[in-house]
Amino acid sequence: MPPLLEFRNVTIHRGDKVALEGVTLSIGLGEHVAILGPNGSGKSSLIKAITRELYPRFTGNSAGLRILGRDRWNIFELRVMLGIVSNDLMQSCARDFSGREVVLSGFFSSIGIWPNHEVTPAMEQKADEVLDLLEVSHLADRNVDEMSSGEARRILIGRALVHDPKALVLDEPTASLDLHAMHELRLILRKLARAGTSIIVVTHHLPDIIPEVDRVILIKKGRVLRDGAKRETLTSASLTDLFETPVELVERAGLYQIW
Repeated sequence: MPPLLEFRNVTIHRGDKVALEGVTLSIGLGEHVAILGPNGSGKSSLIKAITRELYPRFTGNSAGLRILGRDRWNIFELRVMLGIVSNDLMQSCARDFSGREVVLSGFFSSIGIWPNHEVTPAMEQKADEVLDLLEVSHLADRNVDEMSSGEARRILIGRALVHDPKALVLDEPTASLDLHAMHELRLILRKLARAGTSIIVVTHHLPDIIPEVDRVILIKKGRVLRDGAKRETLTSASLTDLFETPVELVERAGLYQIW
């Protein structure tokens, strides 16, 4: 099988700024990967390149950006293959739609259900199964704008899962969550990883890296700084270099923290 994601010498400009420069990396189907970097390192541009919100410039004859071996996708087909959960999408979903409506809207690449959408019984059954999987069935009839940040984040993950995507791509998944909500979300992500969904976490927050993640890519100033096995990549020295501040790394029960 071709790689899930393949970047080869990818450069992205955002205005006069180079957001990504000569990025080369490959993520295979079934891998659980964390992409870690400080704010402004190019993480959001990486995600927007995957979702085709930004288009890269290629350097060299071998350059390219491919998803499952293809460099061209119908955007609606692509959304079925990759479940994207971003903070931009989170803000768009904070409206007076119920949890079930937001999950169902994943079938239509929309936010919420609209009069022109034909919701089938099979879709309703799948939405209920996803709500149950994420342990938020009790939120099915509650409006998203009345939920806590942690509850709304799980509903948004449900929206991404209705198509059984090859991978779930999470942008700063615990942003704005309190400690309890962070813990609950981490348990859900571990559950999904063990069930066979590839998890790709893009974050600056080390505790977002669940134990099932076995590979970490460090990104700094638009470039890949390091890429390798988690235990080899996550070191005090590498994180000191990444964040440009003295770091002491602590690992407990497969979770990492900075002191």
